[in-house]
Amino acid sequence: MIKEVIVVEGKDDTVAIKRAVEADTIETNGSAIGKEVLARIKLANERRGIIIFTDPDHAGERIRKIVAGVAPGCKHAFLPQEKASYKGDIGIENASPEAIRQALAELRTETATIQGEIALEDLMQAGLLVHSNAAERRLELGKLLGIGYANGKQFYKRCTSFNITREEFYAAVDQLGYRLEENE
Repeated sequence: MIKEVIVVEGKDDTVAIKRAVEADTIETNGSAIGKEVLARIKLANERRGIIIFTDPDHAGERIRKIVAGVAPGCKHAFLPQEKASYKGDIGIENASPEAIRQALAELRTETATIQGEIALEDLMQAGLLVHSNAAERRLELGKLLGIGYANGKQFYKRCTSFNITREEFYAAVDQLGYRLEENE
């Protein structure tokens, strides 16, 4: 049994989670999260902790931000789109039990105080900003670091709020061969 309560978007996500692990869930019922649901999430975070596990799409990211705003110190589970897709539909409900268990094994905890080992220059050096393949690079590096896909600004925030070390960052960058030459 997972100690924390897993926050998901809907009933189908709860079914998928329960196929993979024994856990309690709170459903946001989409991105129009009501005050009562946010109050339950806040209480669950205070009493047991929560894991935010939303769909790897724009709506899921919006929900993640809203929930994280009321649940300081919460944990995040990320699932790559290709592991959550079925016939063009993207969602946790489409993921295999194994993919869900793997995402829950690679949790990231958001910290209230940003440590900031990673600088914007590091993202530039890796071609994650202002580069013709920046979005693709962020997608691949996000998978490797376990922080999901994000635009440049959000990717930087995730690196700092999840305390990604420079060593961890550059090991992943080197693994993908993303370090840029100075004249590139």
